[in-house]
Parts: sequence; structure tokens; C-alpha cells
Amino acid sequence: MIPLLLVAGLALSAAARAQVDPRTAFLERDGFQQLEAGQARRASETFREALKSDPKNARLHLGAGIAAYMERRDADARDEFERALGLDARLKEARIVLGQVLRRQGDFAGAVRAYETLVAEHPDEQEAADTLDRWRRELELHERMRLAVGERFTVSFEGPAEEELATRALESLDRAYWRIGDLLGATYPLNPIPVVLYTREQFHDVTRSPAWAAGAFDGMIRVPVRGALDKSEELDRVLAHEFTHALVRGLARRGVPTWLNEGLASAVESDSTSWAQERMQKSWTTIPLADLTTSFGRLNGDQAELAYAESALVVRRMLDEAGGFAVAQLLRDLGDGVELNAAFLRRMQRPLADFIASIH
Repeated sequence: MIPLLLVAGLALSAAARAQVDPRTAFLERDGFQQLEAGQARRASETFREALKSDPKNARLHLGAGIAAYMERRDADARDEFERALGLDARLKEARIVLGQVLRRQGDFAGAVRAYETLVAEHPDEQEAADTLDRWRRELELHERMRLAVGERFTVSFEGPAEEELATRALESLDRAYWRIGDLLGATYPLNPIPVVLYTREQFHDVTRSPAWAAGAFDGMIRVPVRGALDKSEELDRVLAHEFTHALVRGLARRGVPTWLNEGLASAVESDSTSWAQERMQKSWTTIPLADLTTSFGRLNGDQAELAYAESALVVRRMLDEAGGFAVAQLLRDLGDGVELNAAFLRRMQRPLADFIASIH
């Protein structure tokens, strides 16, 4: 995540520079304000326009890189941050987010090197120093892991004791690949998906996920698997859930509300949503979907359980009414920048507000 204070500070700094080169500085200011407001696509266009007249402005490349990062265009983001640092090696904000991009791309060594330079140049950056310590542990862990390679997935695991589990995971993921891909209208990933099996302690150290999380996807499927061989159905469920997030990422790198992303993963992780119906029956209230557009990581265990159940039932209804192909097309529209209400009407053949009203 990019700290909002970092983006806000860049916007204020751009405003202060307006007297130097008014047009470019105002575009720079507007771009960072758009980033602060979460408008990554508009910001990308703004920085692109500014770079036409000032291509050697490191801060404009920084802004373009942050916009690409927010849109999950990681290769573009990496290029922009490297250009920014080539023009101004002291631009610490570029190095901060470059490390995040490299890690998300699976380049753990590169991410560590970026933060080693950052901490050496800015020893007062305690958060960066803490992140570097954590990433070094992650790099050390991954360097000693073994790899099981399948046709569609690669599974990293720590030692011989986990080899049987890695084989089981590959088989489970292959089943999810065909079942969920077929459900969504023959939607399949273009590239093999990396999967990492952790202990519970390793998982939380690496992902910083809340205690209730059973898995994570950030470009890699990350799963804690202690005792998983004795709970094969649970392993299947978690892997199918995280694989669905990978499918969603392939369809739409941006613009997907969390209730739709998590709801789809929860609706198709197994053959039944009875667990969600039972959870909703225990609750006296529901959470408005408008409050479930951002990460569930901010919720406590009970709140998260309710959020997942509600989202699963909403998306299950969408699948039953319109079919998996329509939901996949809706995700593609969102990834292309179509606004949610317009995309929903186009693909579900009814207004989102009417759909929500028919459920509650």
C-alpha cells in the first residue's frame, strides 16, 4: 500500500512549485491530487500530458509510476520509478514504491536491494527499516524453499515434509482451474500462477494479514498449511478461493469493489453457500455494500465473517440470474474503466440499486 500521506505531501509540494513552471507544476499538482482521491486512470493521463513538455522531470515520472502501481501495471510502474531515480537518485518516494513493485512482481532480492539503499540514505525512515527486516526474512525463507512445478501452477514449499502437501496442492489447484474457469465462461489465466505454502507464523509475518485470514493473493497465492493434509476439504476451499482472486486480477487489474472480488471467491470456493446463509441468519443486520468496497482487512473476525457471507450471497445471486460469463464480462468492463453502475446495468440487465433492493 502507498501511504496517503506520501501522496498528499507530493501534491502539496507540487503546488509550491507552481511559480517555477506554472503549467507543468499545475498538472503535477492535479495528478497527485487525483492519486490522493484514488483516481489512478485520470492521474495517469495527467502525468502523461505533463511529461510531453517536461520529459526529464523526475517527479512526473514518480507520479506516473504511482498511477501505474495503483492500476497494477507493475512493469510500467517499475520503468517509471527507475526513470525517476535515474533523473534524481535522492527521490526517496520513488524508491519506497519501487520496492513494493519489485516484491509484488516476485523479485524479492530486488525489493531488498531497493530498501537497503533507501535505509542507507535515510536512516531515520523507521518504517522502511522495519519493512527491510521483514523482507530479508522473506527472501531467506524463499531461498531455502523447494519448488513443485505443474503445467498451470508452481508451488514453493520449505522442505521434504511438505512435498506430499505440495503435490496435493497442485492437484487441488488443477481441479479449481477447470471448475471455476468453466463457470466463468471459459476464463483461464494466461500465465502459470506461483503458490507459496507457509506455516501460520510465516504467513502472518510475510503478508501482515489479519489473524482470521486463511490465505492471501498479491500476485502470488499465499497459504498457511499447518495440518492441511488432515483437512483436505479446507485446503481445497482456500486454494479455490485464492485462485479465484487470481482470475479476477487477470480480468480486471483495477476498479473491482471488494464485495464483488471477495464475494465471487467466496461464492465459488465450494459447491455450496449454505455456510453464508447460516451466518446471515445469525445476524440482526447486514452491511451496506457501499461499506464493503475496500479491503476487509480493517474488519475484526465477526465483521469479516459477516462481510464474506453477505458478499458471497450477493454474487451467488448474480451468477444464478445472469451466469458466470456475464459476471466475467462485468469484471472486464470494470478493468477497462467503466463505472460500476453502468457496467452492472450492461451485463446484469438491471440497475445495481434495483438488484440490491431485491435482495434485502
